[in-house]
Amino acid sequence: MIKPLKNIRIEVMQSLESKVESFMDQFLIPIEKIWQPSDFLPDSTVDGFFDKLKEIRELAKELPYDLWVALVGDTITEEALPTYESWLMDVEGVNQVEGKGNVWSKWVRQWTSEENRHGDVLNKYLYLSGRVNMREVEVTTQHLIADGFDIGTDRDPYKNFVYTSFQELATYISHNRVAKMARTYGNTALSKMCRIISGDEMRHHKAYSAFVDEIFKVDPSNMMIAFKEMMVHKIVMPAHFLRESGQTIGAAFEDFSNSAQRIGVYTAQDYIDILKELIKVWDIPSLNDLSDEAEKARDYLMKLPARMERVAQRMVIPDESYIFKWVQPALVGK
Repeated sequence: MIKPLKNIRIEVMQSLESKVESFMDQFLIPIEKIWQPSDFLPDSTVDGFFDKLKEIRELAKELPYDLWVALVGDTITEEALPTYESWLMDVEGVNQVEGKGNVWSKWVRQWTSEENRHGDVLNKYLYLSGRVNMREVEVTTQHLIADGFDIGTDRDPYKNFVYTSFQELATYISHNRVAKMARTYGNTALSKMCRIISGDEMRHHKAYSAFVDEIFKVDPSNMMIAFKEMMVHKIVMPAHFLRESGQTIGAAFEDFSNSAQRIGVYTAQDYIDILKELIKVWDIPSLNDLSDEAEKARDYLMKLPARMERVAQRMVIPDESYIFKWVQPALVGK
């Protein structure tokens, strides 16, 4: 009798548990050794705090409007972490109930603890900068958590690990680009924050892509089909669900995306390049012993980047910036 896919996935997750501890040692950093938000922010307990604060506020004036929008959007999606943790804790094979939970739940908690610092440091920077309407930012953040979202993975670990592999690389790109742009405007403090965050995101990307690689070794056909199904569904970033106060869910995404693309923080080409990178990392062209359905899935994946590039070439991004409640031009000064 053929086993249900759910049972196969649980068995595969259980078979990989022995390797997760080593992945934690490889891709996560002990709490006592990793950076904390206060390492990159002025110390409010010392006499020079107000001088440092003044410097932050003066340098913040130099950043262009679209960069502020991208930074705020990045911050909000980082702060929606409770949704991400609760989602991953519900994935098949992740057990947080029995005893102290299995090693997969331990991974999720420790990954969450590292990610939590990102929204923390960026939120504090936004507040100290004096360039952002923090109440509007906070309303959007609360909406994003309260609304929840469907990223198309259900409880399937294969699909969830494809998603996190993709999403972590996307956030690496976004934070790294903001870091480089901030540096060109002389804002070394913000540049350092975003650069260190991007380093975390790259480590996490490598971890989740390693999980997928391990699954390809033991269940290549079902993993290939899951990869293809995620790309058919499209990788729905958390930013897709952004809304400002008074809006409906997702209403702010297109304008936010336009700002990010206009300034080059994250573009349609980046989405395509990430897909190409995952195809390369998982050695999709060379996998053997695939079912007929999986072979068709591979064929779809191999042709997809070229199809997407033809679509991307026809995209038109508006020249004018949408004015968000989060960031008013008068505050930015640009």
